[in-house]
Amino acid sequence: MSVRVRFAPSPTGFLHIGGARTALFNWLYAKSQGGKFLLRIEDTDRERSEDRYVADIMESLKWLGLDWDEEPVYQHDRFARYQAVAEDLVDKGQAYRCDCTPDALNAIRAQCEKDKKPFRYPGTCREKKLPKGGGVTRVRVLQDGETSFKDLIRGEITFQNKDMDDWVVLRSDNSPTYNFCVVIDDADQKMTHILRGDDHINNTPKQIQLYKMLGLTVPHFAHLPMILGADKTKLSKRHGAASTLEYRTQGYLPEALINFLVRLGWSYGDEEIISIETLKKVFSLEKIGKANAIFNPEKLNWVSGHYFKDTPAKDLVAYLKKYFAEGIAFASKVEPERFEHGVRIVQGKVKTIPEMLDQLDCLFGADPDFKNLPATPEEKKAMADAITLVKPLIVEGEFKAAEMEHRVKDLATTRGEKLAIYAKALRYAVTGGRHSPALFDMLEVQGKPTVIRRVERVLNLLGA
Repeated sequence: MSVRVRFAPSPTGFLHIGGARTALFNWLYAKSQGGKFLLRIEDTDRERSEDRYVADIMESLKWLGLDWDEEPVYQHDRFARYQAVAEDLVDKGQAYRCDCTPDALNAIRAQCEKDKKPFRYPGTCREKKLPKGGGVTRVRVLQDGETSFKDLIRGEITFQNKDMDDWVVLRSDNSPTYNFCVVIDDADQKMTHILRGDDHINNTPKQIQLYKMLGLTVPHFAHLPMILGADKTKLSKRHGAASTLEYRTQGYLPEALINFLVRLGWSYGDEEIISIETLKKVFSLEKIGKANAIFNPEKLNWVSGHYFKDTPAKDLVAYLKKYFAEGIAFASKVEPERFEHGVRIVQGKVKTIPEMLDQLDCLFGADPDFKNLPATPEEKKAMADAITLVKPLIVEGEFKAAEMEHRVKDLATTRGEKLAIYAKALRYAVTGGRHSPALFDMLEVQGKPTVIRRVERVLNLLGA
């Protein structure tokens, strides 16, 4: 059996991080089994579905590298198919038309609330054999026995049929409902496994009964644990980004986000950093836990730092040019080799792109404004003296990090002083006091003309 799985988001909002993880688990399962990963856009809610949300879903998946294997399917293109199946069910007596008014149903619902019982449609129209036109179409569910299935994550799950009511398959406007569409689509697309959030568990017995009514093979089901915020409530915008693409804007690498997401509910021994290539080989449903996962932003930053450190500098440069061209506008004035060198010396100290951009701006951006000069004459003189002593050691001889550091250390040793005195003064001269990369690496990347210009300017401001 060739594995076929799908990700089927509703385009009524941006793709949130929980949906991205569902897509990832489906994609990884397909890759690990040599199967197919399909994309289906469940847009039967025509009022709330928007093209911009479809675009966001697809762009998010592409950014993460979750490529799909066949052309996407849009449910709104398949209404005729759903309606034909519904009519066939009515013809066979497996579904019926219902003309109960909203007021009548609300009265039943109110009585159920008063009696502290769950609402269950009482089957008022079951035997009426109403003609086509008006009302809704309901499926005739089993009223006795039970419906069971083996969840590949949670084990055997059983529902009593008496607790299910005759649910709607077509609304009064002839539009199909979710539980109806999903069965027909999954069967038509020959899905073998359905991996989805555990909020769908209660939908599963309805869908299984429909599969059997239609004489279709029931796929395997696996319901994924939820992702909760640090306060153990359902993940929402207050816990982080509302859209998966916001994590791109915030400056996380897609490989880091994938690594972080896969560990929300799935484990591989004690491994925390796992490459995508490894994941495609070792991912399995057996390693998905039942417990809800906790979204920890600090853990995301920790994982992100690893990927910034280990990604080749040339790949980071290409990523910056693709998604953050405006943020590295200064790069156009810098030789490509020098810019890549700059990326290389800062990448091990950052966790996001904005942090990297700040460091690169320190290397290649405009000269500092030196607004925070030392406050007293004594402090100004001490800094000016230190810079004056170190200046010739920096600008004379080979302009390489190791050589410059060696010369300044010798100066400090000769004068019986700490290296930090000269390093602090020199760092201020070339950065204006900003947080910056390693000093001597930074000087080498900035280049002698830039360093001399900044040193002479600060000495002038200090009155030296």
